[in-house]
Amino acid sequence: MIEQAPRILLVDNGSRRAEATHNLRRIAAALAAVSGQPIVPVSLLHSDQIPAAALDGQPAHILATELEHGLAQGVRNWCLIPLFFGLSRALTDHIPQICAGLRARFGAFRCVMADPLCPLPEGEPRLVTILADQVSQVIPPNEPLPTQIILVDHGSPLARVSAVRHWLAQRLAVRGLLPAPVSEAVMERRPGAQYDFNGALLTTVLDQQAVRQPEQTLVLAMLFLGAGRHAGAGGDITTICNQAMTRHPGLSVRIAPLVGEHPLLIEILADRVRAQVQ
Repeated sequence: MIEQAPRILLVDNGSRRAEATHNLRRIAAALAAVSGQPIVPVSLLHSDQIPAAALDGQPAHILATELEHGLAQGVRNWCLIPLFFGLSRALTDHIPQICAGLRARFGAFRCVMADPLCPLPEGEPRLVTILADQVSQVIPPNEPLPTQIILVDHGSPLARVSAVRHWLAQRLAVRGLLPAPVSEAVMERRPGAQYDFNGALLTTVLDQQAVRQPEQTLVLAMLFLGAGRHAGAGGDITTICNQAMTRHPGLSVRIAPLVGEHPLLIEILADRVRAQVQ
């Protein structure tokens, strides 16, 4: 029987951008302060390729390496807190494969995974509050209200992951937290009608909106946790919006802050920790 307290890992997908690892570490530190538990930030992929000099001299760790080092030191009890909105293949396939390979080398160990941030069908109402709060940050008082709120995320070839965005968009609309109708867009999608559940690309949605109403303001609600290739300063989303505003001079697009920048996210993660560590 495994009796040692679990080593808790906060796991994101990973990025080659230093800003993403800094954000992960900030969230892990805040979660440790709220939960009273040591929290180790790790990424599934990519972040170990960031030069340590860009990370205050502290190299980033990826999950497989962190587990391997811990197992070699005798750690046999792990708890993973996923920084993922839904059940992507990273959680259902990749992480189980990593654990299976390590069990073949190190023998049995316990590794439990908490729920993602928005487990369906029950969802996570606090994410709705976060998105609404972040949108409000880019709607100045005494200025014309936006004509459309567009909830944008990475996009996924899995219907169960796209369903998270659909659930949040529907709740934002139903709860009346925003001053305009809510639509959706994605940054990536595969071609073919079989992937229509994923939605339309952001650049397409912006052009369509501008054709319908040449003079208008749109706000992007950002279903992203931290800066990366798409979100954040210099990301694809900023470029796409700037290009759309150049094509359509009457169009104004405002980009809301990211989910990972909102303090309520820490409460959600702390509940995930409490559910696993009694």
